Amino acid sequence: MSSPNYSLKVNRELLDPNFESYRLSLDPIPSYNVELDAAVEEVKLKETQYTLDHVRAFGMYNYLHLDPWYPDSVFFVDCKGRVLNLTVTLDTALGKPKEVFRLSPDGGCEEPLCPSLSLPSASWAALSDGTGRLYLLRTSQRGENSHLQWEPQFNQQMGEPFVILHSLAHVQGGVHSLEVLLLRVQKDPQESKGSGFSVTLEWITVAAQDQGKRYEVRTRRLLTGKSVPHYAALEPQGRGLMVASEKPFACTHLDGKAVETPADGAPEVGAADPLYFWQQTAEDVTVSVRMPEGFSKDQVQFRLAGGSLSVGVQGFAPILEGALHAAVDPEASAWVIKDNKSLEVTLQKLEEGSTWPELVPGDGRGEYMVSEEQAALIHERLTYLTVDDLVNLGSHQYLFTVDADPSEMPCLCLRHDVDALVWQPRPAQPDAMWEHIATFNALGYVQASKRDKKFSTCAPDFSYAALGECLRRTFIYRQPAPVDTVLFNRKQGRQVGQVAKQQVASLDSADPVLGFRASNERLFVLTEKNLFVLKVNNN
Repeated sequence: MSSPNYSLKVNRELLDPNFESYRLSLDPIPSYNVELDAAVEEVKLKETQYTLDHVRAFGMYNYLHLDPWYPDSVFFVDCKGRVLNLTVTLDTALGKPKEVFRLSPDGGCEEPLCPSLSLPSASWAALSDGTGRLYLLRTSQRGENSHLQWEPQFNQQMGEPFVILHSLAHVQGGVHSLEVLLLRVQKDPQESKGSGFSVTLEWITVAAQDQGKRYEVRTRRLLTGKSVPHYAALEPQGRGLMVASEKPFACTHLDGKAVETPADGAPEVGAADPLYFWQQTAEDVTVSVRMPEGFSKDQVQFRLAGGSLSVGVQGFAPILEGALHAAVDPEASAWVIKDNKSLEVTLQKLEEGSTWPELVPGDGRGEYMVSEEQAALIHERLTYLTVDDLVNLGSHQYLFTVDADPSEMPCLCLRHDVDALVWQPRPAQPDAMWEHIATFNALGYVQASKRDKKFSTCAPDFSYAALGECLRRTFIYRQPAPVDTVLFNRKQGRQVGQVAKQQVASLDSADPVLGFRASNERLFVLTEKNLFVLKVNNN
């Protein structure tokens, strides 16, 4: 159920070290407003749903769903339980959203969640009503036939309420199957020290029976963790599952039967928490490695040679091991035991002044702590980008997920220094499982300064990124484009050949933003009573 650590290898050709800033453009963005016949009901969290995981999983849920198979087609569910579709062909003649399916009454669920939708193929849909019921529907070929009614092929209560994170359809051995990934935040009676809740991912396989006349559950796999994952998606053909999370997940049940987790031989130091913390200055890197209780100096296994570091306890597998981001001076580096609980390692940089984005590339088991000196240095370098304070300087902070190609797994956008880098999973390529395919210059820094930001996304062709606030305002950041006039940088005395534009749109609504999706040409914004369509590009 697990894979070794993989390095995120940045494609330097996709970075722009000379990027200066976004220039505010006053060019108007055509905006079209579709008034809804019935409101989109925001499901408020109950008093019992008080944890940060509840807020991340359900309180910040995106109620709008973009069809990755057909451009400029979106879906949402209104308060009447209607699944509605708006497909745009002409902006000036949008029309009303059309009903394609209607959910049955919820039956009195005490703590329902918001309905959720996923589109596993060009002709199928996976739908949750928010009460624990899963629908698998044949939609026919959408697009031109987007007005046709969806036909349920599977309708079953799956337990406690959930939201659908991802789904896919495939044919193997002549059998049509659908893979669906569900997310729950559940009360955990065994959790006495923390919040009292645990996070579960359920991966369900539903397969056709009797030559497609009916569909039945074939396999149910349950994984349990302590934090809502930033990213979770199924691999093509249902071969595996990729999860990006602050804390690890473990497979606990298979078809209702408990799964025993084998010991890996490593000393127990608290797997749910970071194994080490690290920070840096211009001259050195300091690493604090959590050690097992009762260890002694004589048991410490420490090796620093050839640009690689290994830290552990005698008789066990290393706690921290791998090639460092950059070379260090072994003679000027040292370690010391702190409070009989941790090992503090000081590494002297050979290249002073450089900033390390990672300690050991690809090792996500540690947590980066920004020192006061580093924070001041970064702030000094970046004050020209925005007037707001610097917020959240994590080296690989999660930003958003986007479907760039429906035949591939969803892409993951992470902060890298000040930029936002888009990564495409390639599970069929073990030597290069994560490919850096696009960059949004300085977006990592800019989005951190937007304190009221609720949603982030980008166009599938990466022509622009968009940030949406809780109310009204939307920010659009375009990729650099050639300029028609001659511009000069007065500080550097050189001609500017490209300009990256920033545009701001204000919605004609005081209602909270509930949904936010981007196509290559348009940005869709959903509120309680309106669906706004912003024409960003003319392709």
